[in-house]
Amino acid sequence: MPESIAPRRQRARAAAVLRAGRQRRGTPAQTRDRLLAAAAVEFNRVGYHGTDSNRLARAAGYAPATFYKHFVDKRAIFLAAYADWVSGEWARVEQLVRRGGSAPQLAAAIVDTVLEMHRTWRGLRASLRALVAADSNARAFYRAQRRRQLELLAALRPRRSGAAVADDALLLFTLERVCDAIADGELRDLNVPLDATIERLRAVVLAHIA
Repeated sequence: MPESIAPRRQRARAAAVLRAGRQRRGTPAQTRDRLLAAAAVEFNRVGYHGTDSNRLARAAGYAPATFYKHFVDKRAIFLAAYADWVSGEWARVEQLVRRGGSAPQLAAAIVDTVLEMHRTWRGLRASLRALVAADSNARAFYRAQRRRQLELLAALRPRRSGAAVADDALLLFTLERVCDAIADGELRDLNVPLDATIERLRAVVLAHIA
């Protein structure tokens, strides 16, 4: 599956959950998954502060009381949706690694996939950054996800590599923040060449994995 299509299919699957009629006797896990899918789409569309738990429950096809059987509040479901987002992003990266190919091809595919994920879920990520800045509990959760991402990045390094965790962190911050800047239109607004920026980002990833 082409890298650029994968994140769109992830969002399409979430949207399909909303369109499908909910099962009358679905399992608790199915109900939770449906609530999460609805929340991810809504947060991405209107932002964290643009909705509430009642609206999220109704978007999934449930009464508000059902929401609280699975999540204590709006923040809890938002953080769970972000954790799922991280899992989806890195599952895609791991799939690229397993597929093989040359190091330059892999570096390009990683950058293209991460960038498309950030473009597709720009609203969700913008809400994440705002919430982390203002909420200590969200910040602690986010740091835990960061540690998880660093562990995944370390696994991409060749065993012979002398790179340390600082190198992994530098790559993670560079990749994420540049992709966010592209998704948010900052490069366009600042007249920074997009293609040249992407090429340099691919070179950063290549230096890490080669």
